[in-house]
Amino acid sequence: MAEQAEHYDVVVIGGGPGGYAAALYGGSAGLKVALVERDKVGGTCLHRGCIPAKELLETAATHRHVRHAKEYGILAELTGVDWDVSMARKNTIVNGNWKGLQSTLKRRGTTTYAGTGTLNTGVAGGGVTDRTVTVTDADGGTQQLTGDAVILAAGSVPRTIPGFDVDGTIVVTSDELLDLPKLPATAVVIGGGAIGCEFASMLADLGTKVTILEGLPKILPGCDDDVAKVVVKSFGRKGIDIRAGVKVTGHEPRDGGGTVVQVEGGDPVETDLVVVSVGRRPFSESLGLDGSGIEVDERGFVKIDELCRTSVEGVWAIGDLVATPALAHVGFAEAIVAIKDILGEDPVPVDYGKVPWAIYCSPEVAFAGMSEQAAKDAGHDVVTYSSQFSHNARSMIVNQPEGLVKVIAAKDADGKAGQVLGVHMVGPWVTEQLGGGYLAVNWEATVDEVAHFIQPHPTMSEVFGEAFLAIAGRPLHG
Repeated sequence: MAEQAEHYDVVVIGGGPGGYAAALYGGSAGLKVALVERDKVGGTCLHRGCIPAKELLETAATHRHVRHAKEYGILAELTGVDWDVSMARKNTIVNGNWKGLQSTLKRRGTTTYAGTGTLNTGVAGGGVTDRTVTVTDADGGTQQLTGDAVILAAGSVPRTIPGFDVDGTIVVTSDELLDLPKLPATAVVIGGGAIGCEFASMLADLGTKVTILEGLPKILPGCDDDVAKVVVKSFGRKGIDIRAGVKVTGHEPRDGGGTVVQVEGGDPVETDLVVVSVGRRPFSESLGLDGSGIEVDERGFVKIDELCRTSVEGVWAIGDLVATPALAHVGFAEAIVAIKDILGEDPVPVDYGKVPWAIYCSPEVAFAGMSEQAAKDAGHDVVTYSSQFSHNARSMIVNQPEGLVKVIAAKDADGKAGQVLGVHMVGPWVTEQLGGGYLAVNWEATVDEVAHFIQPHPTMSEVFGEAFLAIAGRPLHG
């Protein structure tokens, strides 16, 4: 006799930020939810991405603080890094969050299944899924689940490049880097995007000699030019060698350890470690989508509409599995959209052009909305203003006076700045300061409206306030 499938209101495949957010939000709405995860709930973000990376960046920040302690009159001696202690602290934080997430899922009534979830096809006629999910565990055992709705949230895996096979020792991705047994003396980071710059910053602050090799003309290609220039200058002072507009062709391991990275038309780079940081690809092949009727593009992304619906009725897709910004908080937002749609609550679609971005290198980068060049390319006549952290007392107090807040606004008919199109920040703790800028961009506020808000004193957020006072035409200190 065939095993009877367990039925749920929603079956979620994938327990990363998008998947577990869908389960939690659905549970808070009273839905009966099943969550299928092949590894650990929390996904890449919690176990091999956002959380461990930021913990090690904070370790690097502490190293920086001790190195400059004498400037505060604190007589401390920096004798090295106990990497085992650093890694143990990172693991403690990750495991604590993991246990807390498991507890919260259970409290919300979510049933979690350990295994790989695949869609059954060919049983509803025409080869289209009937929203039945097969869960295959590590021992090969299977279990059937059915749902009134299915949410695909299988996430992503690191991309690799030809000539750099990942061995976990000489060539690593983010997965292996965050579990390194020791710090390398030298490292090459291939890719100067957000993740590559975070890794380069962390390693350099801990004493590693770092080279960034980027194929595009500049690092941080999605950032405003003025913001990226601040990072480049700061990285130069850290001793990071940035080579943009280059192509790597492979590497040749050295006798005794390490390798030599070959650069087309340029000097080779000797290094102990190669960090491949060229983005991530959707993990859609795990879902069994062939013949399901669910459309997938040539890059492996599941196609969705503005409400995260796939081409098959009753199936949604969210997170890194779809071609939207690969950010954990975007996965959260898409999860809410999908659950609200399942509940018939007429959700507001995510405005992907206005989502907040945060990059945790030192100096930090955060932005929402269009850069100056993107605004011009979109046909806007713009007004911009940049306010410097070097003029801010709190930034001086914490010994991080480097950076700026840049406002990009549409130019009104009278020549004055009008609607806020973008807010771009680089400097101390800007990832914690972006909230006001995101609200301004998302609510299509004018510079005059934002300039009206009071910023507490003394805080770094005053730099944000000063930028808006100035672009509105009446600067206070500038």
